[in-house]
Amino acid sequence: MYLHLETERLRLRPLQLADAEFIRQLVNTDGWLRFIGNRQVANRADAERYIQNILDSERFFYQIFALKATHQPVGVVTFLRRASLAHPDIGFALLPAFENQGYAFEAVSGYLHKIRQSNQYENVLGITMPTNVKSIRLLTKLGLHFHHDFEQNGETLALYSLEAAHQ
Repeated sequence: MYLHLETERLRLRPLQLADAEFIRQLVNTDGWLRFIGNRQVANRADAERYIQNILDSERFFYQIFALKATHQPVGVVTFLRRASLAHPDIGFALLPAFENQGYAFEAVSGYLHKIRQSNQYENVLGITMPTNVKSIRLLTKLGLHFHHDFEQNGETLALYSLEAAHQ
């Protein structure tokens, strides 16, 4: 679900092809590579292909969040309706220089609030690696509860759920 949204310090908007350089930087940060994986985005053309694949999907939604004061993109909120899951999952990433300033919480909580207001989704999930302490901390601060670990592509992942009694 794409939205235009403002929070106290941020503007959220849908991903666009013009975000190619920002996306190239973001998907090559240590955190993205370690916890999300290598997306093989080495240059602007790769980034544009990566973005176009997202834009062509009816199941994947990427929101860029940028600082209001400077319009600089600093992170992304993802909302993915994966065929393998009963409910959509929310994710987030931001450039390392902007970590630990509350931007991810501000962006994701604002987006999640709008998702819940829409009444289109009975539950929202969060998936992360059990070793991704920052992600787990943010998911729980957002009100998601640990449900269980599961295996996917040879990796153990932790599933969190907005609905405490998620089945």
